[in-house]
Amino acid sequence: MAELPQITTLHAAHAIQSAQPHRKRFFRFNVVLFTVVALLVSYGLLICWSATANDPDYSFTRQAMCVAAGAVIMILLWHFDYQHLANMYLPFLIITVVLVLSPHLPIIGVERMGARSWINVGMQLQPGEFAKVTLVIFAASLVARYGGVLDDVREYAKCVALLLIPFLCIMTQPDLGTGLVYLVIAASVLIVGGAKARYLIGTLLIGVALVVLLLCIDEFFLKYQTASGDWEYRILKQYQRNRLLVFLNPEADLAGDGYNLAQAKIAIGSGGLFGKGLMNGTQSAYHLPEAPTDFVFCILAEELGFVGSMVLIGLYIALMVVIFRIARRSIDLFGTLVVSAIIGMWLFQILENIGMTVGLMPITGIPLPFVSYGSSFMIVNFIMLGLIGSVWAQSAMTGKKGGYATPR
Repeated sequence: MAELPQITTLHAAHAIQSAQPHRKRFFRFNVVLFTVVALLVSYGLLICWSATANDPDYSFTRQAMCVAAGAVIMILLWHFDYQHLANMYLPFLIITVVLVLSPHLPIIGVERMGARSWINVGMQLQPGEFAKVTLVIFAASLVARYGGVLDDVREYAKCVALLLIPFLCIMTQPDLGTGLVYLVIAASVLIVGGAKARYLIGTLLIGVALVVLLLCIDEFFLKYQTASGDWEYRILKQYQRNRLLVFLNPEADLAGDGYNLAQAKIAIGSGGLFGKGLMNGTQSAYHLPEAPTDFVFCILAEELGFVGSMVLIGLYIALMVVIFRIARRSIDLFGTLVVSAIIGMWLFQILENIGMTVGLMPITGIPLPFVSYGSSFMIVNFIMLGLIGSVWAQSAMTGKKGGYATPR
């Protein structure tokens, strides 16, 4: 692989910023971002409290503790200079691969619901979630080296090949939902990083063709099973295949594979305008599996109604607007790409989670940011906020008003 240009961060603005006392840097805080995040997290905790109140399998106390721990990590990262990570794409690629493959280790790996996505190190963690952070840094560092102009097809192909490594690793678990998030992170960085439109469209078409080919291969193995009748899907797990079939035809099996989607729609519709009140939901509580994680939006819609749902969506919109402005104000392309990758990741998770509950998207295990129950997921979201805060802090200290400085 040809030597890629290094990112130069030692420009005049950064020199001015570095000269400022660390004490002053510590007290720089984005009040608007902090307020939006505080409202969103508080609202999410309220929904989580209601969702877990009568379910012994979930602990609201643990969720609240994760929020507290995540807030501390966020503040520490807020005052860390993210530019120290700008030229470290290879170390972060290695860390990402190690994290994603760690559940396969025989001693600490844990299999749940047919996937090896967890490790037990005194507590159960999901390394694939933490790998989202290292993937964001890896992808941003890799693409930022091209200075916002990725117009060489060979270099573009190298970037795509490297960005696909974490996706291929996560599919060994297998975890298709997290894998899709990885692809969105990679796509976001490529789009903002200056990849030509025809390259992106070509990649998308190739991806669609590969998916169709894999589905055809899957159908082949289904049709021509062994004479003894012992077979299994070579490409898709049966539950993944069933989810796709339900998405294409929701009414096909309402008592079987289509049951969850049907109950999700009923729960959302039963909430009406103002909902049934906190902890008064019955549909989502008794008829939806993993409601506090995968179907938490159904709980919100049933208990707080259309108005409560719009409050959450409004908070998400406010968050996206604030961090989009931070991406535009970044003092370098690396910071812009880091924030853009996080924006793309959160937007996809929001659209997928809410969309699947109303039948607009296939059902996956993708949780809802800052609302769904989950220790690893919540802490990772706060780490992402810390990175965003770091990008904002560095630009604020230089007085940067818009647009990044192209690396030399």
